[in-house]
Amino acid sequence: MTFPRVSARISGIAESATLKVDATAKALQAQGKQVISYAAGEPDFATPQNIVEAASRAVLDPKNYRYTPAAGLPELREAIAAKTLRDSGWGAAASQIIVTNGGKQAVYQAFATIVDPGDEVLLPTPYWTTYPEAVKLAGGVPIDVFAGADQDYLVTVEQLEAARTDKTKVLLFVSPSNPTGSVYSPEQVREIGQWALENELWVISDEIYQNLVYDGIRAVSIVEAVPELTDRAILVNGVAKSYAMTGWRLGWMVGPNDVIKAASNLQSHLTSNVSNISQRAAIEALTGPQDQVEVMRESFERRRNVIVAELNKIDGLYCPTPRGAFYVYPDVTGLLNRAWGGVTPTTSLDLADLILNQAEVAVVPGEAFGPSGYLRLSYALGDAPLLEGVQRLQKLFA
Repeated sequence: MTFPRVSARISGIAESATLKVDATAKALQAQGKQVISYAAGEPDFATPQNIVEAASRAVLDPKNYRYTPAAGLPELREAIAAKTLRDSGWGAAASQIIVTNGGKQAVYQAFATIVDPGDEVLLPTPYWTTYPEAVKLAGGVPIDVFAGADQDYLVTVEQLEAARTDKTKVLLFVSPSNPTGSVYSPEQVREIGQWALENELWVISDEIYQNLVYDGIRAVSIVEAVPELTDRAILVNGVAKSYAMTGWRLGWMVGPNDVIKAASNLQSHLTSNVSNISQRAAIEALTGPQDQVEVMRESFERRRNVIVAELNKIDGLYCPTPRGAFYVYPDVTGLLNRAWGGVTPTTSLDLADLILNQAEVAVVPGEAFGPSGYLRLSYALGDAPLLEGVQRLQKLFA
């Protein structure tokens, strides 16, 4: 008998579209092309100096050269517990927290821990490209629940209820959202959380962008809005976005004791402990001065204002104003099926290729996050390239 060289489970995984576009942009830049990339969800700022100095001290301390508990350093789990209480309103114990190699591992482990083959997971759409792949790896079935620009990309309870079946086990909840930047109001969060509670669903809530919000608002955690959900909720978070620490690979899960124990067992075989240097850096990030974090947030808000205003000058493009994260997600259906420089794009994938080829601007097409007809642009890049890239688009679509 001849066996496949790659398992069906792994061969079915799609490559991360955001990383693929970013890699393409970087390859073109290496060839001398003046490509401006809006692809990666990565702050352009340096990690704050106090965090770097904490890591430098950790490198010189021999106690960090050895294995530590798979679930994370006790000091870091305590710091995460304090942050979770402060920002999510959940007084979880340190024993209810597991430290992971980035938020992406936390997402994978959350689904792997509670999803069985055939379980359905409701995914508000547009969604981050990794979510459906993580669901499928766990044997689950992702169910898209789409909300367009006319709804500010925010799904309703009515839509969720219409998608629910007797196989629905989990609701994924993300606010602020990647890719749209949309933020649910406190009333919307409470309504969705109450619906999930009444239907005995699990909720996996990705809160990685919870501190990157604008216009004076606050992203309310679903477990703060509906505290009774804490027995059926998993929070996913990390230091990557708010602290400009994407390369440090430090995230975490918060959940009920039995789920965290099971996830810890999985991680003990999968990766063991996260790098102790990154863990020491994360302790400083969460417990040290927060002034640089606020400087970065204010910069993102300023950039958001610029990119939204400039994109909406393009006829045929509509860009809602996001209230969190650092992405815009314009509806570009008005640019499709029209000739631009001899090319007539019919999908947002075609349009992204056209933009890269003719304007040397890298964007991620909507197909990576759900239906066609949209583009994602990250404004986590410098002020000058951000403006120049949009001006190239204005010229291309004039």
